[in-house]
Amino acid sequence: MYQPSAEELKSVEEWFAEYDARAERGELDRLADLAVFPMNLATDVPGGYATVRQWTREEYLEAMKDAMGGGTAGLDLRSRRTPHFLSENLVVVETHATMTIEGQEQEMHYADLLVRTEDGWAFQTMIQGGWGHGWPAARRG
Repeated sequence: MYQPSAEELKSVEEWFAEYDARAERGELDRLADLAVFPMNLATDVPGGYATVRQWTREEYLEAMKDAMGGGTAGLDLRSRRTPHFLSENLVVVETHATMTIEGQEQEMHYADLLVRTEDGWAFQTMIQGGWGHGWPAARRG
């Protein structure tokens, strides 16, 4: 198992601090700048099955606009993150978060796959339950 250095852990914490700051300011385009596209998404439909897809930058922006109150500033996000380094260039980060938009509080539990690029960390895969309403179930083979 790969053991990250203190500097590597700090680099992931700093990346998420920047991500959170952009999210809180409603800077959706700048959030997308922190990603690699196409982005993988794994989710499910409650009471159904898992579903997967890939998003373009445009699809990501549309989904985040809907999820984040229209992409406006004023988001209050509190997160506790646990990084699991698979290698020096791949880290799965599990997040427990509370998000408040326009007085409505929502608890979230999700994971992101961050990949190290020449420009620094970027998220490439989002994993979170409940986003797949109306999406076809994943199929093997």
